Amino acid sequence: MDATIGREPRLELGGRPRCADDRGQAAVMLLVITAALAVVFAVALADFGRHLIERGHAQHAADAAALASLEGGRRAAIEFAELNGAVLLAWSRGPGPDEVTVVVRVGDSSATARATDAP
Repeated sequence: MDATIGREPRLELGGRPRCADDRGQAAVMLLVITAALAVVFAVALADFGRHLIERGHAQHAADAAALASLEGGRRAAIEFAELNGAVLLAWSRGPGPDEVTVVVRVGDSSATARATDAP
């Protein structure tokens, strides 16, 4: 039996009958799309926040390693990098005579720091 008995169906452009029961379908679709976009945005924002935190942590570890290595050399740089949750990637004297440069990594982020004990 036809569900449209007793009421006059309206026709859409494609010729399909449209009933009062079809109302609200666009609102449901809009809600689903909005929810999906909100989830994607939240995941992207969380990933960006994690990256910023890692970057700050890496810079902190690089600064500590560079300052410590002024007195203790490469060994001190390794120790202070590890104490701050980082891995020392590179250590070098210079570019000036009283300077050291270090590169450390925390997670996916790396940071470079230079320190000097020159007056």
